[in-house]
Amino acid sequence: MPDTLQDLAIEVRSKNAGPFWVTMELFLRDAAGYHTAADEGFLNENVIAELYGVPAGGVQIFRIPALNVVKISFPRPIPQGSLRDRDIHAGQHHVPLALLELPGRAAGG
Repeated sequence: MPDTLQDLAIEVRSKNAGPFWVTMELFLRDAAGYHTAADEGFLNENVIAELYGVPAGGVQIFRIPALNVVKISFPRPIPQGSLRDRDIHAGQHHVPLALLELPGRAAGG
């Protein structure tokens, strides 16, 4: 039984979408996984805002059922390449999303 989003996905990745935005993509294995991940009651702007410490109003979620893909974009808290930027390529931003527990399940159990 899957416990986290990464268990439903072929790939979860993040990348720059310019110096001021991060984009994350969930490539789900099948339609069932897509429907779990794309459920607005589970994965929505408020969840992303809490995970990443950004305002919910700036979060954009694109659901693409024909491809079993969910794409999420939000403003970077710190501009790319600035003095306090610890992930210039935004390559590690996907980890909290990948480890997000699925509804009704506890990770590891």
